[in-house]
Amino acid sequence: MMLKKLAIACSFIALTAAADDRFANVEIKTTPIKGSVYMLEGSGGNIGVSAGEDGILIIDDQYAPLAERIAAALAEISPAPTRYVVNTHYHGDHTGSNAFFHEHKDATIFAHENVRVRLASDDKTAPATLPVVTYEDGVKFHFNGETIHVFHLPEAHTDGDSAVWFEQQNVLHTGDLFFNGRFPYIDLGAGGTVKGYIAAIETLLDKVTDDTIIIPGHGGLATPQDYAKTLDMIKQTNAYVQDLKRQGMGVEQIIEKGLPEEWADWSWRFINEERWIKTLY
Repeated sequence: MMLKKLAIACSFIALTAAADDRFANVEIKTTPIKGSVYMLEGSGGNIGVSAGEDGILIIDDQYAPLAERIAAALAEISPAPTRYVVNTHYHGDHTGSNAFFHEHKDATIFAHENVRVRLASDDKTAPATLPVVTYEDGVKFHFNGETIHVFHLPEAHTDGDSAVWFEQQNVLHTGDLFFNGRFPYIDLGAGGTVKGYIAAIETLLDKVTDDTIIIPGHGGLATPQDYAKTLDMIKQTNAYVQDLKRQGMGVEQIIEKGLPEEWADWSWRFINEERWIKTLY
């Protein structure tokens, strides 16, 4: 029994060390966008920032081991307190530092109500991680001289997605409704759908102008034209897979056949061509 407990303890230490090593060399990069709006990049979802006289509001907060580095990057932008955190959805690379900002920075966490439901359903989720304020359709902040619109888009990446639009600066943070230049991850097990993802992009593209700057969930800063390319890719690859499916081909047969070569560059470590075909199928 003692040996078994020792083995478990060693495994836990090894896993903890592996997690620490994973983030050991991650640096937080700050990019000023317009006015009070910034973007932080590290590991996980891109962080949107509003920093000004009223304080700091952030959109998403990546993984827990990066919390102090994120806080240090924010302090370089402004000495003001971080008052609000908005989660675009529940995945850990967007909510991992919630507890830190709530407990150590006294920030209030906002999210769609399904984000709280999904986080709360996991016994491993610390209570401080949970959003304090939830909404069904959206919420509006009047902060740092900016009107910040947060609105829900259903059944897309998950069932709890929000996008955030900085009205005066004309900057849109899409959360994971946009993976710039990559096949997107659509979490089918958490209420996401291909149809809803397409509809969400169409809704957001209807709201932007040619001058809108887009902060995607993953990837570099983008334009509406970049976002339209993603929409086109999803529609074309989906039509291709559905056509083969109607012809009687199974998913493994379509994977073996593969997508047209023009979409090869969209494959990446997490969502490669095989996984994207399975999602579409």
